[in-house]
Amino acid sequence: MADRFARLNCKLVLWDVNEAGLEEVVKEVRVYGVSCKAYAVDLSSRELIYAAAEKVKAAHGHVDILVNNAGIVTGKKFLDCSDSMIEKTMDVNANAHFWTVKAFLPDMMKRNSGHIVSIASSAGLFGVAGLADYCASKFAAVGFMESMRAELAAMGLTGIHTTVVCPYFINTGMFDGVRSKFMPILDPNETVDRIVDAVLCNQAFLIIPRSLYLTYAMRGFMPVKVGAILADFLGVNESMTGFQGRLGQKKGD
Repeated sequence: MADRFARLNCKLVLWDVNEAGLEEVVKEVRVYGVSCKAYAVDLSSRELIYAAAEKVKAAHGHVDILVNNAGIVTGKKFLDCSDSMIEKTMDVNANAHFWTVKAFLPDMMKRNSGHIVSIASSAGLFGVAGLADYCASKFAAVGFMESMRAELAAMGLTGIHTTVVCPYFINTGMFDGVRSKFMPILDPNETVDRIVDAVLCNQAFLIIPRSLYLTYAMRGFMPVKVGAILADFLGVNESMTGFQGRLGQKKGD
């Protein structure tokens, strides 16, 4: 996503807990001749988020587009998840959105201009076995963005846009080992293109792939038992059986 926004001549400010990864991305995007600054930030910490936000505003001024993209996944059945990992999942995948928006929205409101983007998940629309904490965090992100969209509209702040993105599994390593019986794992580059296009068009709600729009719509009038039968047929609740995640990757991948 940093690469795509750099190609659009955006000035970038990147946050991540992985300092080495940040430095690598900065080198990659600077070939486009854009300004790119990076800050190592633990997004599970409200205090560190607020402190980093003050540094960004002091050094770079206001933020036009805020993209909440950080995410972690435990990938275990609920009772096998440690309390600390459940808390960490909620802190990174949901609570961090509260704190970043609180930090940067006031400046957007003064100008009645800006865009808030949340990279949620299709797991924020449908519950999946083996992803209880992850689904809860992504449901929270989707609900937060829907509420913010309504709140901004109620205040007449029509110049501030929101986009919530709900993609299927993406082939980034985060969900290595998952099984997908019928639906292909998403290509990262194609997914990013769809996301950036949605931001440029001020699209409020994006589901990837498009076929999931139909499933999401059907859920509204489908009996719960029928939905469970369909999920079993599609292999949804078996998808996490072989999950390994990034820790399962070979060294050097």
